[in-house]
Amino acid sequence: MNQTFNAIKLNKADNVAVALTNIKQGEYLSIKGEDKILQVMENIPYGHKIATVFINKEEKIIKYGECMGISTEDIYQGYHVHISNVRGLKEEERVDILKQSSSFNA
Repeated sequence: MNQTFNAIKLNKADNVAVALTNIKQGEYLSIKGEDKILQVMENIPYGHKIATVFINKEEKIIKYGECMGISTEDIYQGYHVHISNVRGLKEEERVDILKQSSSFNA
């Protein structure tokens, strides 16, 4: 059977998926390699991120298995993850993440 997917997770640890097409509110998200299907709660443009789990305010946004920002509000499963609800990392946060990485040798 030929399965069609409209999103991918770039790393198993990610709490977001990336839309492979424009996804409309009310459609279902089918993530390649996962059985979990969830309803999309707002329009998601191609290439943008969707929360695959509930993300608490001030929680790390994980994409590529790495922290790429911090949520500025609670983000519910199926909602758009974008600049309206994510902030960049502060310098001390970047340093802490580097120190936690096994590849950091100071």
